[in-house]
Formats: sequence, C-alpha cells, structure tokens
Amino acid sequence: MLRMRVSEELPDVVLNVPPAASNEELMRAHTPDYVSSVTEGLLSSLQVRRIGFPWSPQLVERSRRSAGATLAAARSALEHGGSTNLAGGTHHAYAARGEGFCVFNDVAVSALALAHEGKIERAAVLDLDVHQGNGTASIFESNPAFFTASVHGEANFPFRKEPSDLDLPLPDGTGDRGYLAATDEAIEGCLGHEPDVLFYVSGADPFDDDRLGRLAVSKAGLRERDERVAEAAASAGVPVVLVMAGGYARKVADTVDIHFGSVEAFAAVFPTPRVPVTSNTPTP
Repeated sequence: MLRMRVSEELPDVVLNVPPAASNEELMRAHTPDYVSSVTEGLLSSLQVRRIGFPWSPQLVERSRRSAGATLAAARSALEHGGSTNLAGGTHHAYAARGEGFCVFNDVAVSALALAHEGKIERAAVLDLDVHQGNGTASIFESNPAFFTASVHGEANFPFRKEPSDLDLPLPDGTGDRGYLAATDEAIEGCLGHEPDVLFYVSGADPFDDDRLGRLAVSKAGLRERDERVAEAAASAGVPVVLVMAGGYARKVADTVDIHFGSVEAFAAVFPTPRVPVTSNTPTP
C-alpha cells in the first residue's frame, strides 16, 4: 500500500529495488554464528520466539533485502542528500540475536558497511519510534564513531532498555508538544556528533490511535517531526537516510498515511531522492 501511494502520488520520486545484503555485510554487525543460524535455518526455538516470526526461506530473503535496501538508501543519500527505504528500522536486532520482529539490524549493517568502504567515518542514529532501539544501542555501545539517540515510551517494549548515547524516555500520553520537544533535543544531539550520515528511524507508532504506542501524538505532530528532521539535516549539510520502523494503528490506512507523510516530507526537502523499495511490513 505504501509503495503504491508513493508511486501514484509522488511521481518525481524514483523507486528502485535494491540487492539483498550479503553475508559479509551482515557479519560486520552480527556474529558469524548468528548469521549462519538464520540463513541455514538453525535457530533455536528460543531464538525464534524472541524474533516473533517462524523461520522460513522467505523470512531470510526479506530480512536480507530490508538490510540491503537501507544500505542502498544510505549510498544514495551520500550522493543526493536524502534517501528512503520503504521498510527497515529493524532496531531490536542485536549482534547475536533477533528480537521484536527484527532479524538483522539494517541501520547497523548499513553504517558499518559505509565505514568499511571508507565512505564515512562517523554516523548518528536518530530513533523516534515509540520503542527504544535497544539492538542498535547495544551494537554501537563501545564504538565512539557512532552516536545513538532514542526518543521512546519509557514504559513500553523493550522492558529491558540498553543505554543509548542519548535516551529520552517519555511517559504514556505525552502528546505532540512533549514529543516534539524531545525530538528537537535528539536532533541536536545527533547533529552535535558531526556525523557524515544520519540514519532516521521514524516510526508511525507514536500515533494516538496506535494499538501499541500510547504516546498520543497526532498525525500532524508526526508530520512536523519528519519535517524538522529533514530540514535540520539539510541545513546542517548532513546526508540523511529515512527508514520506516513500526506502526500498529487500529486502521491500517492510518499507518500508511503516517509512513507516506514521512516520505512526502523528505521528498519536499530533497526533491529527487532515490528510494530503494522492499516490503513494508512494520517493525516495533
């Protein structure tokens, strides 16, 4: 639904289908044992339960392509200023395990690939999904080149948080004003790191009619959030990569509206973004 709306309503946006992430790219963020267990179907029952999806070859392919799409978007952003993956935001995946519907951590895979290729030295991750980016924080915890910031529901999943460089937990029912104030603080923290690229994990789940969100942010508030991120990155001259992350609105059309609004906000600031496209199954 999201891809169709982008194609029909944003005709100037170029849609590309990216390659899947390779084992080599995956293993810069994940342990070799975990990558082989996923790809060969050797995950334990506990590992499968933590991920939340039954293992299948299709799950492996989708997870590879989601990570590959974010990497393709990151390479495009370095060239064009901003780019988008219509999926991604799998921020609960750790180096050695998946969690919360996340198999591979697409942002970590992408940032480490760019660093390995010599395209960047520093990166920042701005995570505004309602759920804390625990896997991303854990993967980058001991690497000062990568700055992580998370604005999230303090009482929401994951119930064991990992320390980001900047955590801004919010109480249930925060609403637009408090959420946007935290967003501004997180943007400032990320850009203060002077990154060569900014990864923006957006999320539709802070929405006030999201079944899992509980932060009570309006669609207008989420659209303003996206505009602030895009404009701040553009003003600072920092390439920015948008990934969708989670969304569980009672009406699926509301989740699509919010994700579409994120893409539209970026398209307005970066007039010819290249948008790698994969499946847009939401992630917490």
